[in-house]
Amino acid sequence: MQPNTLLDAILDEAGISHAGLAAHVNQAGRARGLALRYEHTAVARWLKGQRPRGQVPDLICEVLAARLHRPVTLDDIGLGVPGGPGSPHAGSLGGFVERATALWRSDEQQRPHVLDAPAVTGTPAVMPVWEWENPPEDVDVSRGGRQQVTAADIEVLRAARAHYEQMYRKAGGIATRTRVVGFLNAEAAPLLRGSYPDATGRQLHRATGALVAIAGICAYDSDAHGLAQRYFHQALRLAKASGDRGLGAYVIALLVNQSLFMREYRQAVAFAEAALRTAGRHITPALASDLYAMQAKAYAHLGDSAGALSRIRRAETAAERIRRGHEPAETGYVQPGLVNVQVAEALLSLGDLTAAREHAAAAVGTPAHDRGRVHRLAMLSTIELRRGNADQAVATAVQMAEQARGMESQRLRDRLRGVREHLVRCGSAGTAEAAELIDGALRVPL
Repeated sequence: MQPNTLLDAILDEAGISHAGLAAHVNQAGRARGLALRYEHTAVARWLKGQRPRGQVPDLICEVLAARLHRPVTLDDIGLGVPGGPGSPHAGSLGGFVERATALWRSDEQQRPHVLDAPAVTGTPAVMPVWEWENPPEDVDVSRGGRQQVTAADIEVLRAARAHYEQMYRKAGGIATRTRVVGFLNAEAAPLLRGSYPDATGRQLHRATGALVAIAGICAYDSDAHGLAQRYFHQALRLAKASGDRGLGAYVIALLVNQSLFMREYRQAVAFAEAALRTAGRHITPALASDLYAMQAKAYAHLGDSAGALSRIRRAETAAERIRRGHEPAETGYVQPGLVNVQVAEALLSLGDLTAAREHAAAAVGTPAHDRGRVHRLAMLSTIELRRGNADQAVATAVQMAEQARGMESQRLRDRLRGVREHLVRCGSAGTAEAAELIDGALRVPL
């Protein structure tokens, strides 16, 4: 069950409260001979994704049409026939744009039913990936609207993606998400509803998809996993509209990373395989190396050492082929040392501490952006503790805590807490000082 952001958006447009809608629906029902007793709590359930029974969806359209002085359909309020034009997986690009922008609006307005929605599993989680892989393709993405979209508009979106990615790396997703979502509402939404020929439209959808992916990354970093997943699914649909298979594979890599966090290891393997298979020659060495490395982690968690070691070898081979300057902007996160730290985590799960330590040390010894360095130091400290090298683990943890200070990131907080717990259990000299430094980093308000 996913939040009904279309209903939320149209209620906001109509200026009607939850209690007001319930009262008007009850009144409209009485005119049809129905004894309805809905309250604001029922409307809250509808916004969370519950479908009203019987004639109530039609009554909601009737009430809103009278309020807005225009026709309102079931698709307009997110209550169309499942699988029909208004469904989340419908093929209409125009309908998708309206659903996507409704989500951005609800996120910016901090709607609880959107922010607190859990991630979906099973078929709803797999379907967007399947639809990206398979026909039909978007034959023509042109659109007629009021605002003429230009190459300069698209360049603004690209620059914004780069800006917010850097902000995320330095300050964390919690601080960055409100800004990128505000930009999507103020700048990207009007462009998607604007006027453009097919060629310009494909560039527009690509630039917007890459920006939406950043919003998803920030939501993931904020522990809003249902919201992050919806942003990733949106980015995947925009990637398909752009015709750029490489961008789609990048978005799937983000879904693979989230699947690993949610311990959906078989799904992580399958998603990565779908990206590698479908993108084919359009996948770059950097992205391939990351996908293989994440598959290795998934196989290691599943206890399949042969599968993990096979993917480690493929990740290392792909990493050797990376040529800086020949990668798209989105894969810039695959910096030197990233594959090492991913491989170290897989080897740690397999119990090969010596090899894991070698890879983690290599990762720490390679320059990285602020956020990546914290993760690398956390991994090395954890491995040193597992190997019984308490003094080295403490020294590494001190570096990690100092590097993390000031960042607003739930994922980094998780890493810091994990290292702290290991240090406290160890109880060696210096652990109290390291734990105090970590506590200081954790005091940053989120």
